[in-house]
Amino acid sequence: MIARWVWPLTLSTELKVAVTLLLLVGSQFHLWSRLSSGSVFAPEFPRPLVLLFNWAFGAIVLLAMFQLLLDLGWLASAWARRTAAGPDARIRYAIGALAAILAGFGVWNAVRVPPLKDVEITVRGLPREFDGYRLVQLTDLHISKLFPAAWTRSVVERTNAAGADLIVVTGDFIDGSVAMRRADIEPLRGLRAADGVYAIPGNHEYFFSYRDWMQHLSSLGMRMLPNAHAVLVRNGGRLVVAGVTDLSAPSVGEAGPDLVAALKGAPADAPILLLDHQPRQARKAAAAGVAVQLSGHTHGGMIVGLDRLVAPANSGFVSGRYQIGRMTLYVNNGTALWPGFALRLGRPSELTRITLRSEG
Repeated sequence: MIARWVWPLTLSTELKVAVTLLLLVGSQFHLWSRLSSGSVFAPEFPRPLVLLFNWAFGAIVLLAMFQLLLDLGWLASAWARRTAAGPDARIRYAIGALAAILAGFGVWNAVRVPPLKDVEITVRGLPREFDGYRLVQLTDLHISKLFPAAWTRSVVERTNAAGADLIVVTGDFIDGSVAMRRADIEPLRGLRAADGVYAIPGNHEYFFSYRDWMQHLSSLGMRMLPNAHAVLVRNGGRLVVAGVTDLSAPSVGEAGPDLVAALKGAPADAPILLLDHQPRQARKAAAAGVAVQLSGHTHGGMIVGLDRLVAPANSGFVSGRYQIGRMTLYVNNGTALWPGFALRLGRPSELTRITLRSEG
């Protein structure tokens, strides 16, 4: 990009060198993150600096995409016109400005506390006692220097105000160790719903001492469901809430997702609501008789177009509602996202209130 964008600009050599150095510093955001904490997933800088790095890194990624499109357009034009004249310098300035503006908007969109989004799901076999049952799904909170205690507290307040019967958290609570994130995650202790808070781990919990996090999350009042289930009862009607561990668990010597174990002993006549951080195995869940699966992990693809690149690694499931046989899969865009690339363009974050409805 330095050769294709910076040096063709009509700037002095000194300014070109300065711009080149800034691009080099911004492009190494993940190296600085690793140096700050030992992990690319936990940049341990003051929040304004993490915001600045995300803006710079996002602008560089967008600029690289725009420059590639510009070069392809120039090659096509040069071939058609039989001329080697390069693009006007004004176009290079324009794509640089556009990348900077879009990155700024994308970071703002990523770090805001999302508004409440309402979703209604019809559930096969749902007892009439649970018709109209409301739950709030949080996922991919990625509590970190970018999403600190103040942000977490605002999410808790908005969640509690939604008046849910149940709150579920489908993984990726944090980026950092318990010692690093203890104060930032503490507001989650304030989550309140009539039937409590149920949760599962995401892949990021396994990056930062899984067992420590499972113990700490339980101490915050959450009922963790690692390959386990609970039965909710209302006036004789029953609903199974099951959870599985993450697909990344075996890579660190922990138990991988096991739906059979999760459902062992569950009442056969009750519909199953499954919490699975990644949507990749949704077809297996549907074949096992699950009625509804709630997932996250994909962040909705973050940017329109990028979601198509995310789809193959997630069995085609990226954002929103999918019908798989008689099972409904809902893939939440995420309440937040990884602080190493916090950019959202056309794929907004979600704080999702789901209302369950009986058939007919």
